[in-house]
Amino acid sequence: MALRPGVMLSQALKTMFKKTATVSYPAKKEDIFSNFRGKLVFDAEKCVGCNLCARDCPAGALEIEKLGDKQFKAKLLLDHCIFCGQCVESCNRKALECTPEFELADLSREGMKIDI
Repeated sequence: MALRPGVMLSQALKTMFKKTATVSYPAKKEDIFSNFRGKLVFDAEKCVGCNLCARDCPAGALEIEKLGDKQFKAKLLLDHCIFCGQCVESCNRKALECTPEFELADLSREGMKIDI
């Protein structure tokens, strides 16, 4: 079936004056939903080192390191993380929390490994 120029022209004229379906993201920041799952925040004071969060992470993006007696550090591999929030749900002590921060791109692979 060949396209007729009249059909294409009428379709182009109809859509020319409609509101766009896309957003102008970098120029205009949109509101973030309250339950958005972005970058993780780790509260070392609450962590007891049980590693439930790391074990339940489906992407293997979270590591808990022991620094000393009852002192722990979390390392997040942003290039592995799928931002599902499973680690936050698994933590019994509420040591992990999702933030609305989502602009996490980096030019190097090392920049994607962060201590949270």
